[in-house]
Amino acid sequence: MEELELYIEDAKEHMEKSIKHVSHELAKIRAGRAMPSMLDGIEIEYYGSQTPLNQVASVNSPDARTLIIKPWEKNLVGEIEKAIINSDLGLNPQNDGELVRLNIPPLTEERRVSLVKQVKNEGENGKISVRNIRKDANDHIKKLLKEHVSEDEVKKAEQQIQDLTDEYIKRIDELLVKKEEEIMHV
Repeated sequence: MEELELYIEDAKEHMEKSIKHVSHELAKIRAGRAMPSMLDGIEIEYYGSQTPLNQVASVNSPDARTLIIKPWEKNLVGEIEKAIINSDLGLNPQNDGELVRLNIPPLTEERRVSLVKQVKNEGENGKISVRNIRKDANDHIKKLLKEHVSEDEVKKAEQQIQDLTDEYIKRIDELLVKKEEEIMHV
């Protein structure tokens, strides 16, 4: 019986990680407003190693359409500019020698639809992850049936896993609806 509880707890932990991952990926998708989290995936060359941008510079958003990146060392301005140009953000940085300014253009309707598709894709990946966790947990539980656990306990544990799966898929759907509204809001 204790083993079943461990498998259920383990599945819940993994599903929670899936939610966090989906949430993190959705934060990277810009919704027309300038948000420092848009730059989370950008890394720059810093003393011979790839370093996340937020570890070598401060990123601020003075208004809804602008990001200002102020590196802690002036010689990094060019590296930051190059990293942003080479990223898939499609933004043109402006370098004034001390900081990098990013003007975020308003989203076109076509781009909004494209971003919504991207959001749905991230959500589907999250749901697949949750379902795979359910499958793994159920496989482990069924193995216990062969050993020393009763069928009733196994059925009860499988139902708990299914309830968790439904709950986490619902949470992913809620994240998606919120992000889609954010993107489509003009």
